[in-house]
Amino acid sequence: MALMHVTEHRRETSADARTSRDELSPDALHKLLSELNARRLRPATPDTPPFFERDHRLAEIEERFLQRERAVIAERARQAPTNADEFVAWFESLEESGPGQHDPLFDWLANDADLPSMRWFLEQELAGEAGFDDLVALTQRKMDVTPKLELARNYWDEMGVGHEDGMHGPMLGRLAQELELDPVKHPIVWESIALGNLLMGLAYNRRYAYHSVGALGAVELTAPGRCVLVERGLARLGLSGAARRYYALHAVIDRKHSERWDRDVIKPLVAKDARLGRWIAEGALMRLEAGRRTFERYKRELGLSF
Repeated sequence: MALMHVTEHRRETSADARTSRDELSPDALHKLLSELNARRLRPATPDTPPFFERDHRLAEIEERFLQRERAVIAERARQAPTNADEFVAWFESLEESGPGQHDPLFDWLANDADLPSMRWFLEQELAGEAGFDDLVALTQRKMDVTPKLELARNYWDEMGVGHEDGMHGPMLGRLAQELELDPVKHPIVWESIALGNLLMGLAYNRRYAYHSVGALGAVELTAPGRCVLVERGLARLGLSGAARRYYALHAVIDRKHSERWDRDVIKPLVAKDARLGRWIAEGALMRLEAGRRTFERYKRELGLSF
């Protein structure tokens, strides 16, 4: 145990030195934030070193990251309507007009990608997966009754409505096992790690609770179209139904989740307080912009010019 504490202290000292610099590369920044988020979520015991000072510094770095992401989309978010019905219509229109939507990368994955390319893509995607169940659980804390109930229903679906075989997270594990995915062999690009850090930063920090509502709503809204194409590509490449199940399921169920999210989470919140629409809009656009950035990086890494 003492040796573990010495090792952890050395890691903390190294992290402190890095985080004290004025500038961090995107790769270094997001590796640090992913370490912070892993520590936030991982069950631990009282003899686990707390590292309060380091986590405080990393939280400050996280805040600067989130503020930079907000600045990119702030002007567009301010254009969102304040009337609840009009806001929901605006939000739903992001499926067509939001950043990164209908990127040709996904048609290519469906129709042309070879197995190594598909494997690389999925390694990146799974590395950026923040765990929708945990994000929903974090977001629902102390929400109003109607939004909280819908978030609970969404969480229960993620949990396979109480059946281990239906849990969504392990479905990705079966896909990873069949494809023998190895993120160590193929380093993960920082854009993918940043996507997970963004979602966790919004969900974990209560001052961004409504941003998280928007970000997770954007996931439910836009995922089905991409999931259909990824599942089609996996079938074309001969993957089993069990391996494809996650994408096949989300191509369908997320449409229902999106409808209920708009009706029972977003609309009641904006109807109660129109000011919340701006923060929900920012969260949605931040998530979509982060996705757009990953798609652009994926295409460069895969040698695609469209």
